[in-house]
Amino acid sequence: MLRAKREKQQAYEFVSIEDLVPQDHLLRKVDKYIDFSFIDEKVRPLYCADNGRPAIDPVVLFKMIFLGYFYGVRSERQLEREIQTNLAYRWFLGLGLTDKVPDHSTISWNRRTRFKDTTIFQDIFDEIVLQAISHRMVGGRVLVTDSTHVKANANKHQYTKQQVLKNTKDYMDELNAAVAEDRKEHGKK
Repeated sequence: MLRAKREKQQAYEFVSIEDLVPQDHLLRKVDKYIDFSFIDEKVRPLYCADNGRPAIDPVVLFKMIFLGYFYGVRSERQLEREIQTNLAYRWFLGLGLTDKVPDHSTISWNRRTRFKDTTIFQDIFDEIVLQAISHRMVGGRVLVTDSTHVKANANKHQYTKQQVLKNTKDYMDELNAAVAEDRKEHGKK
């Protein structure tokens, strides 16, 4: 006999988020080899020690931005939603199942105000890449792609080799554009 699940799930279970994230998940490898503790020292001068309410851990904020960059999430609002529902993201950030995810506006404010006119994003990104290289997680390989931006041509002896640089500034610019669009859609300044 089939039972219909008509009631919402209201069962309480004792679970460990550690057991819910697969052992071969990519974020486990990143967590194993990349030491994010250097972030505290880099951002300390940008925080006031004796004024205001306690800040959200800067390591969590930068890891959130790292997740957005790593997985191609182009909106802080969407990044917040993804972290709310993705167990691996929560595990990576050190958040429990019931912990509140930092609000997208907090990420945006820190990025646009506290870290404005600094090279902190590039510095942190560079350090992460250097650590990844030292652990042989990143290789210097050539990637060749064909896309709609290239004029179609079947001649194998005639092609254009082009190096495309993508950096954290481009990602930050995309996030700023998403914030501006979101404000426009919601009628905010």
